[in-house]
Order: sequence, then C-alpha cells, then structure tokens
Amino acid sequence: MYEIAGMAGFFSAHGVWSVSDGETLIPLLGHEDADGRQGMDRLVHDDLGDAAKAGQAALEAGRPGRVRAVLVVDAYLHLEAGRVDALIVNAVEYVPSRRSLQMAIPYRPQSSPEGFAVYRPKFIDVMGMDEPDYAALADAFFAGVDSHEQAAATWNAHLIDRSL
Repeated sequence: MYEIAGMAGFFSAHGVWSVSDGETLIPLLGHEDADGRQGMDRLVHDDLGDAAKAGQAALEAGRPGRVRAVLVVDAYLHLEAGRVDALIVNAVEYVPSRRSLQMAIPYRPQSSPEGFAVYRPKFIDVMGMDEPDYAALADAFFAGVDSHEQAAATWNAHLIDRSL
C-alpha cells in the first residue's frame, strides 16, 4: 500500500505543478506495469467532466499486467470553510489484492488575490487495509512528492502547512 501512496504523491505533485500557473488540470492517469514500466496519460476530451469519468472508468477497470494506477483530477472540495479548489487523487493497487486510497489536495488558485497556495492533503478513504497507518502512508506520499524534483520545488514554495 505504501508503493501506491508514493505513486499518488508523485502524480499529485505533477498535478500541483500543472495548476500552479493558473491552468485547469487535464485529468491524468499514472500507471505502473508488472515489469516496472511507468507511464502517464493525459485524458484529453472536449469536456473535463467526460475526461474525469473516462479516467475513473479506466482506473476501475485496470489493464492486464498493470500493478497500480493513480488518477488525478481538478475539482472542488466542500469543507466547513466552503467550496475550495482541490486535486482529487484516486489510487488503486490491483495486485496481489485490490487496495485503494482517495485523497484531496486543497489549493488556492493563482487567480485569487493572495496567489497560488497548496494546503495540507487530506485522506478521504483507504480501502483494503484493516487499520491504516496514516502517518506511514503520509510519509510514503510525501516521499513520492519529493521524488518529482521540479514539482516538489513548486509544492514546497507554495505550501501553507495547515488544513482547511
């Protein structure tokens, strides 16, 4: 499960890097095959909602030989503070048994008066672990963030280390 958390961190960082300049994220699907080969697909559709749905369907279905995959989409998160921009991260480990996690990375868009910022990620759901060790999952997630050097620099430069 920690491998999928690390992979989720890497592709989340890529998503943060993508939205840091004010663009809407084209949904992305990162994946790893049994031979260790990794890749990423941008899900380009005329409608971002259709792209997100296609990504979710691909994530759920998986592919023969695929070990894990991560879908990152730009959406809104409804919190006590109100509606906020967020990257929603869905990650699935297909083998040896299906496990998954869902996270949200709230952010403040570049167009806001205060400029771009990233807030503390939130675990939304972890399935397939009896008692998830959230601290260890978070460590693996942030190791994945740090492994994407260019994106990690953007993330860390704009981090507001508090929850919304």
